[in-house]
Amino acid sequence: MTLLRSKRCLATLLIPLGGRRQRRQGALSRAARAGAAALALACPWALAQDPNLARNLAATCANCHGTNGHSQGEVKALAGMAAGRIVSAFNDYKTGVVPATVMHQIAKGYSDEQIRLIAAYLAAQPARK
Repeated sequence: MTLLRSKRCLATLLIPLGGRRQRRQGALSRAARAGAAALALACPWALAQDPNLARNLAATCANCHGTNGHSQGEVKALAGMAAGRIVSAFNDYKTGVVPATVMHQIAKGYSDEQIRLIAAYLAAQPARK
């Protein structure tokens, strides 16, 4: 629904005041740029972030590190670990500083912002005692 709303907002912004769409490429480019800028102001819900994004990203860690970072096996539990340590470890895997069988490939698939979101989510989970 958010995508539909953002398309409606963008469509209304690209229609010139006269009511007709301009066909010239230069005019369309100006209209597209103006529409994109106005979209950020006129349609704030189009830019809203998914409130469950961090949880959803961290769910991919569950195969090895357990649900919400509570590992059941030999793999290190991530729940309750400091976010800075998780980010640092992720970056070490991503750059190849720390050798791994799979983690270096997984780490390369995430942006720095996604890594920070995952780390913050896992750090907020209670550690098992």
